[in-house]
Amino acid sequence: MSTLTAGTTPSSSVGLAVVAAVLLAAVLHAVWNALAHAITDQLVGFALIGTSITLGGAALVLVAPAPAAASWPFLAGSALLHVAYNLLLMRSYGLGDFGQVYPLARGTSPWLVALGAAVFVGEDLSHLRLVGVLVISVGLVILVFAGGVPTRAARPAIGAAVLTGVVIASYTTLDGLGVRSAGSVAGYTGWLFLLQGPFLPLATVVARRGRLWRQVRPHLLAGLAGGLLSLVAYGLVLWAQTRGALAPIAALRETSVIVGAVIGTVLFGERFGRWRIAATVLVAAGVVLITL
Repeated sequence: MSTLTAGTTPSSSVGLAVVAAVLLAAVLHAVWNALAHAITDQLVGFALIGTSITLGGAALVLVAPAPAAASWPFLAGSALLHVAYNLLLMRSYGLGDFGQVYPLARGTSPWLVALGAAVFVGEDLSHLRLVGVLVISVGLVILVFAGGVPTRAARPAIGAAVLTGVVIASYTTLDGLGVRSAGSVAGYTGWLFLLQGPFLPLATVVARRGRLWRQVRPHLLAGLAGGLLSLVAYGLVLWAQTRGALAPIAALRETSVIVGAVIGTVLFGERFGRWRIAATVLVAAGVVLITL
């Protein structure tokens, strides 16, 4: 990962390298979320992911330049929000299906990031790019309701997923501001994961005590791999945020729901159907619009 001089203003455009990085991050993000959902013991799964990102963050901290002092308030706030995000995501996956919870959580944030970027960063979205963000968001909404209006039993999962999306938008905006003032993308990434990572592993050790290793062992590889993919995926997003506007990058990132829909169909036996196909076409069209 490259460095960025503190105070440098990123381009308002979204170049091909940025698009490629964010789309790769979207794929990696969907995969690690699928791994997390597949682990039936959610606490153990997220504890393993936390262990992996803590180790990865520590490795980055050892080799990368430290982030500038101006970025530390953003780092601290984002680390707390990431802990809340993991708790909410764990709760969402315990309540609902992957094919509904994942796109709803991810689809909530582009609208809020666009608003936050306009208010706090002063980004001025072009009409074409704004249309792209809206088209992507419509596609995501269709994905959520492709199976019909959610039942009363599904509402707790939906509430948790929407709240997860609010937290995603909050830390995305904070990190967009923080990483631009950090002077080191790798250093910012390392400290972010090192600060947030230990919470769930330590909480799991306290909660499970002597039973922990027996419960961890069947999920060890999947959990640790999920954490590594999470670190790489978000590191790519942080790098992209130093090279382009926050709102289109956030929208691009949420194309991970398309990968999630495919994973839900192939691995979890969830029906794809014509509405999900239509949603896929809309999201792809939106991606084209925001890169123009």
